[in-house]
Amino acid sequence: MAMTTEIGRETDGIAVAGLTGTPVIAIPAVARRLERRGLREKVTSDGTIAAGVMVVAAVAAIIVANSPAYGAVSSFLQTPLTLGVGSFSASLTVEGFVNDFLMAIFFLLVGIELKYEMTVGQLRQPRQAALPILAAVGGVMGPCIIYALLNMGGTHMDGWAVPMATDIAFALGVMSLLGDAVAPATKVFFSTLAIADDLLAIVVLALFYGQSPDPVWLAASAACVGALVLLGRLHVYKARYYLLVGLVLWVCMFNSGVHATLAGVILAFCLPVRSELVLDSVTDWLGERAGELDESYDEGKHVLGQHDFTASAARVERVMHHVTPPLQRVENAISVPVNFVILPLFAFVNAQVCLAGVDLGALVGDSVTRGVYLGALLGKPLGIIGMVALLVAVGFARLPHGMDWRQVVGVGLMGGMGFTMSILISGLAFTDPNEILAAKCAILAGSVTSALVGSAFIKLSSKASGDGRGRAV
Repeated sequence: MAMTTEIGRETDGIAVAGLTGTPVIAIPAVARRLERRGLREKVTSDGTIAAGVMVVAAVAAIIVANSPAYGAVSSFLQTPLTLGVGSFSASLTVEGFVNDFLMAIFFLLVGIELKYEMTVGQLRQPRQAALPILAAVGGVMGPCIIYALLNMGGTHMDGWAVPMATDIAFALGVMSLLGDAVAPATKVFFSTLAIADDLLAIVVLALFYGQSPDPVWLAASAACVGALVLLGRLHVYKARYYLLVGLVLWVCMFNSGVHATLAGVILAFCLPVRSELVLDSVTDWLGERAGELDESYDEGKHVLGQHDFTASAARVERVMHHVTPPLQRVENAISVPVNFVILPLFAFVNAQVCLAGVDLGALVGDSVTRGVYLGALLGKPLGIIGMVALLVAVGFARLPHGMDWRQVVGVGLMGGMGFTMSILISGLAFTDPNEILAAKCAILAGSVTSALVGSAFIKLSSKASGDGRGRAV
């Protein structure tokens, strides 16, 4: 449809009397279109929907793994791939591409969320963040201790960290389904706890689940980190330069023996959080540009002939693009692909639990199964609730206003939902397929049980309180 520069007479937001006699879109119609796009963005940013998509992918994986298609899917996942050019390359399978490369993008998003919280969010105020952060520490220690006790003296101790993680997407998605049964203060508390939990899991990955380090590639990785820091010091605000160096960093870390997904976190912490523009001068600058646009507009010309006008408009568009910090631009670019493509792919690839010919009795009685399941189901709530109770009892902290002990117990119970990070760690901790199968079954069962038990407790305790929402005590 041909566009003209004249708005003309409007009917339901559509200009119908343009210079060429063809319909053109008026500003009100564009605004409504942008509002509809905003609605789509709200849907794609809904944690409940994202968690639901990941659950569907995991269920589909279990169905496929126990169907005749399992052989073909398993063979495809082992197809070799090569990423990079020349010596700067990485050879891995399709499964490895998902777990090592695509998950690095997920870790980039996690790192962005961490940096955001440390800059303007809950983690910016140490005293306010101390209680949920320390509760996360308790929530990490509890599952590890239970797993270690159930596997002490055995050959499966490498899996001690498998039940320690809380899956942010699942946990917050389930919590959002509970609506007003969860106090706003509890949601903030749980969000901060889950972010701190992810940070602890990242540290564990870096320290305990890498391979024998290669000094040359480690040096190359350090050089990439130095380049990222230098870009920030030089006030480079174009995100593509950071992403390019981040890609090289991933290749170096993949070959160095350090888990390559950590490249995403490092990249996130190197992305600038400031705007390239001095914000208090933007309004005045826009006012001047509005005058230029008005002067350069010629109502007698077609849009293709409005060279001065379109050049000025393009300049405004380029400049306004730089109002948004690179950190936020990258987050906007990857959040939807991560939540609706990468995490469901990860769930499908890693939830391939084939139970054909498996002795279910032996599987249930396996120490790995018991350690992971009970670590998530019991260790998480004991660690979180116990740490909060201790800190409140000694006077170090108080419960946030609007949050009571029923909500604390609910948070502890739901903390056992550890899907993404737990499966990732299980693949690094074990090499025996039977151990990996036991760990994955326990992770899935523990996550589902924690979700059901935590949701039921919050709903029932909310009804028992008589007001539908926890109050501070």
